[in-house]
Amino acid sequence: MEDGAMNEVAQTTQDTVEEVVETTQNTVEEVGRLTSYVHENIPMIISFGLKVLFAILVFCIGRILIKWVRKIVSKSLERSNVDKGVEQFVDSVLKFALYFVLIFSIAREFGVDAASVAAVIASAGVALGLALQGSLSNFAGGVLILLLKPFKVGDYIIEDTNNNEGTVKEIQIFYTKLSTVDNKTIVIPNGMLTNNSLTNVAEKDERQLDLRIGISYNANIRTAKELIENLLKNDPFILKEEQMNVFVAELADSAVLLGVRAWVKSDEFWPAKWQLLEHIKIALDENGIEIPYPQMTVHIGKERS
Repeated sequence: MEDGAMNEVAQTTQDTVEEVVETTQNTVEEVGRLTSYVHENIPMIISFGLKVLFAILVFCIGRILIKWVRKIVSKSLERSNVDKGVEQFVDSVLKFALYFVLIFSIAREFGVDAASVAAVIASAGVALGLALQGSLSNFAGGVLILLLKPFKVGDYIIEDTNNNEGTVKEIQIFYTKLSTVDNKTIVIPNGMLTNNSLTNVAEKDERQLDLRIGISYNANIRTAKELIENLLKNDPFILKEEQMNVFVAELADSAVLLGVRAWVKSDEFWPAKWQLLEHIKIALDENGIEIPYPQMTVHIGKERS
C-alpha cells in the first residue's frame, strides 16, 4: 500500500513538472516570436510613432493658426462695422471649416486617400442630410436671420410660440442665445425663430407701457384717474412729450379696470413699469381707494308660502 501511494505521488509530481516545463517552453516561444516580430518591424513602428508625433504637433500648431486667423477676421469685421450677429456667425462657420481642413490634412498623412474620403463624404452627405434635417433647418435659419435681420445682437425679443424672451447675446450657426432679466441663458434653435412669429421689443427706441389697474365699484373713478395722471406727469421714466392716457378699460365682474398708457425708453421699460405700479398702489391706499379681490355677490330671495 505504501509503495502504491508513493508511486502515485511520484507520478503526480512528474505530470506537474512536465506541465510547468511545457508552459515555460510555450511562453519562451511566444516571447521569442514577439521579439522577432518587433525586431523585424522596428522601422515600421518607429515610422508610425513619428507620424503620430507629427500629427499631434501639426494639430497643436493648427489650433494656434486657427485662433490667429479667427482673430484677424474678427478684427476685420469689427473695423467694417459689421453687425455683431454677422461677426459671431462668420466666426462659427470659419472655426468649423478650418478644423475640418486641419483634421482632413492630418488624415492624409496617415495614408488616407483624398478621393476615398470625398466619396465617403458625398455618400454620407445624403444620409446625414436626411438624419439632420432639423440641424440643417437651424443652419438655414441662422443664414436668414443674418440676411433679413429681424433682430440683432443686443435686441430684446419675445419668441411668441413658447413665450421665451430676453436680450440677444449670440447668433451662432445653429442656435441663438438669449439672456433673461434674471441672468439666465435661453438657447433657441434658429429654425424656430425663423419659422414662428417673434416680437422685437428693441426695434424702436420707445416702448409703450400698457397697464390695467382694478378699483372697487364703490371708489370714485375721477379721483383714481387724477391720482394716476399726476403720477405719470411726475414720473422721471415717462416721456412727457408723448401721449399719456388714463381711461376706463372695462367694467369687470369684481372691479372697474382702469387702463394706463404712456411711453418710456425701451431700455428703461422694466424699471419704469415696476416703479409706476408701486407708486400707484401706494397712492390708491393713501386715498382709500380699494383694489378689490375677485368676489361674487349672492342674493337670496324669500321663499313664497
